[in-house]
Amino acid sequence: MKKFIILLGLILLGSDCFAFDIVYPKKNDVTINAKSTFFIGSSDKPLKINGQNVPIHPSGGFAYVVNLVNGRNVFTLQTENERKIFVITKPVVKSICSLPPQFIQYNENKYVYVTTEGAPLRSTPVDAGINRIAHLQRDIMLAVDGEKSGFYRVILENNKYGWIAKTNVKLCENYNFESAQVLDYEYIDGKDYYTYVFHLTRQVPYEIIEGESLVLKFYNVKDDFTMDFPFKETSRGARLQGYSGQFSGNDFILKIRKPKAVKYGLRGLTIAIDAGHGGSEIGAVGCLGNKEKDITLIISKYLETELKKRGARVVMTRDDDVYTGLKDRVEKANVQEADVLLSIHGNALPDGADPNKISGTSVYYYYNQSKPLADVLINEMTTQLGTNNDKVRQASLALVRNTNALSLLIETAYLINPEDNAKLVNPEFQKNCAKAIADGLEKYFKGN
Repeated sequence: MKKFIILLGLILLGSDCFAFDIVYPKKNDVTINAKSTFFIGSSDKPLKINGQNVPIHPSGGFAYVVNLVNGRNVFTLQTENERKIFVITKPVVKSICSLPPQFIQYNENKYVYVTTEGAPLRSTPVDAGINRIAHLQRDIMLAVDGEKSGFYRVILENNKYGWIAKTNVKLCENYNFESAQVLDYEYIDGKDYYTYVFHLTRQVPYEIIEGESLVLKFYNVKDDFTMDFPFKETSRGARLQGYSGQFSGNDFILKIRKPKAVKYGLRGLTIAIDAGHGGSEIGAVGCLGNKEKDITLIISKYLETELKKRGARVVMTRDDDVYTGLKDRVEKANVQEADVLLSIHGNALPDGADPNKISGTSVYYYYNQSKPLADVLINEMTTQLGTNNDKVRQASLALVRNTNALSLLIETAYLINPEDNAKLVNPEFQKNCAKAIADGLEKYFKGN
């Protein structure tokens, strides 16, 4: 018995020695190429880094920024009971003078066909940013007149070009490239969509442009084909609520969703909820060690309950801790003909930023049709939750590049900001987050 008491005392003494946990950097010896980085973690006792006191949030979480010099940076993390050493190496980057990539003009046009389904046709030869003209299907033939930075320049019409990555196409030898023809089209006024079927002699590159009306433009066709599709104006502006365009054989099918307004709750709407990350993809890790994938799933399930109470039909892209691919998430929403697709996330920051100075809720969109909903949601969330308005932003993210639904990605708050992190792990905040999103959806569709 005496030995047991002594052993128990040693165990309790060992547990009492626990002082702090570091979730970032993930290892004690890392290389970081930035002017600064940060230590993210939690501590139940006063903590110093290189002799400086670290402010600790009442929850126990902290974020502490450290500057980096070229070479080896040593940081000693110390409490009264525990000491850890971190070595962060900032590489010395040698400046290399090199000429920017040059455009290589071909003596004669070449011809390629698309080999990747949904290959981005871009306005610039850059594999990022807000520069997508269209997503092309396999086997569409393109005329190219040069190359730059791993891209072919695609001839669309006089003085208008696009760019496509070489990895998404193959050269076609001895191809007789002629302009296509738009033969005619059919119009179908369906229950949920206005559908237009255009009959062409072959598949061609195209562009769908959002503005005061929806504009469809075919390229590489005779007589230059452009067609406007006006949609109804309301007191709060134009409300385009989803569309899709793709080839089926040589027929191009454009579907424009009929606008919906609700009178009671959210009845008549199908809303897809995407809980960010999942399974082996844990996402960001918060100061308190909580994983983004778990928090997003909790909030998403609260949101599912809230939306169903208001009469909405809900589609969950995942309802368990499983890995789900980005394309699979979008496809599930589209197969179920969702009116809205909301991807729920918790935010983080790169090295060089200060997690203590950046906080709050942000909403991301890609296509203009989704921005009015983004504006309503961020106002409702920041008002009800008391979070900082971290702005509505346009960004090229897989979940928001879906035009079939009003598609948004919501960063509920910052996991690596101690104050935000404490909110995100609070069940009341999680429930209120779901309620604020649902209230925002009601406000948007009732004003439609």
